[in-house]
Amino acid sequence: MTPPKGSKDGGKAGIGERFQQETKYDPDNMEGHTLDRSRQPEPLKNYEAPLAIIPLPEPDLTGDPNLWRLLYSRRSRREYDAGRSMTSEKLSALLWATQGVTARYGEFLFRTAPSAGGLYPVETYLFVRAVEGIEPGIYHFRPHTFDLEFLKKGDLARDVAEAALGQTIVMAAQMTFIWTAIVERSRWKYRQRAYRYIYLDAGHIGENLYLAAGALGLGVCAIGAFFDDKANSIIGIDGLEETVIYMAAAGWPRR
Repeated sequence: MTPPKGSKDGGKAGIGERFQQETKYDPDNMEGHTLDRSRQPEPLKNYEAPLAIIPLPEPDLTGDPNLWRLLYSRRSRREYDAGRSMTSEKLSALLWATQGVTARYGEFLFRTAPSAGGLYPVETYLFVRAVEGIEPGIYHFRPHTFDLEFLKKGDLARDVAEAALGQTIVMAAQMTFIWTAIVERSRWKYRQRAYRYIYLDAGHIGENLYLAAGALGLGVCAIGAFFDDKANSIIGIDGLEETVIYMAAAGWPRR
């Protein structure tokens, strides 16, 4: 194979360059394949025995609705008021904005963020530190029933911070979003190209979080630097079939 452009002195390409080359679509080299619907992965995740199911209240959709102002003022906020707590209504609003269901067509769920092929490989987990009426710990968000599955008790702020390469913002933020990918949901249809789409999906979700938080007067700081295995371990996934791909601290910014 001819080394991709950008590799030094025509030498061996790095993994990033190889990934870009090997997931290209080329009109002269498009292998057709038939989708086997019987092998399509489950589109929704449910835990068999969570500690509890926490129904979420109606989202607080008040706040600044001016999209242009929100785009102009969008920033990553790295300092949070650790002494404040957040209402569960505001938490609901952030969850709805990132992956909430906006319409149903049979078993197909339209959501607030787009996804390649409508496959939605990204799952949302939360580390809740200070939300009124919700015990600190790790939760899994179910958009189809709009509730949280309680997975692990405890103030895990230090563990989450250590997983995020020591970024202590998660120790002050009221919550931290942890997004994972169930890769096969997308790979079943798109094969190796799926990896491109999964990260695009996560980016759409992250921007929705920024805009919704801005409308509610909250702050967000997306986190792409983390120890993968440690992050996977915190929420109890294997890092193969499902793996952490993105995180974000969210809460009351310190003025």
